[in-house]
Amino acid sequence: MSVKIRLQRHGKKGKPFFHIVVADSRARRDGRFIEKLGTYNPITNPATIELNVDSAVQWLNNGAQPTDTARAILSYKGALYKKHLQGGVAKGAFDQAEAEKRFSAWLESKESKVQGKVEGLATAKADAKKAALEAEVKVNEARVAAAAQVEADAKAAEEAANAPAEEVVAEATEGEAPAAETEENTEA
Repeated sequence: MSVKIRLQRHGKKGKPFFHIVVADSRARRDGRFIEKLGTYNPITNPATIELNVDSAVQWLNNGAQPTDTARAILSYKGALYKKHLQGGVAKGAFDQAEAEKRFSAWLESKESKVQGKVEGLATAKADAKKAALEAEVKVNEARVAAAAQVEADAKAAEEAANAPAEEVVAEATEGEAPAAETEENTEA
């Protein structure tokens, strides 16, 4: 019987969620499995992976073959590195305590990288929100200025329309002033 470590799809259309399982290679993708090792959610950023590393290493030592994606996940979580370290212990290159020390140091560095990415994403999101708010404030100020300009133009046009009518009424009461103006306009 050939045993595979692979992903079993769950979730709905467009929102995948996977279980990391050990299954017979002849079983259907979402069918019967031997053991569930963990979960993988690719929707979150960074992807959320929960994995029982010790159980995964045990299955790898027993000959289970991971698929390409499962191999990438196992590598990301350190299962393949732990298997590699156990091989060094078996050959006598170093003892179990040294292997655990190296693995814990690797986990700490990996966790710091992931935490750095999470913080970077959070700051990028905050910066984008701040930039969008500033752009919105500028647009609102431009709208207020344009509305004030339109209002000022309308007021000036209204005053200009009212002013000549008052001047014509004033000139008509004087008598000859409008006739003199018309003669000057015809000569020019």
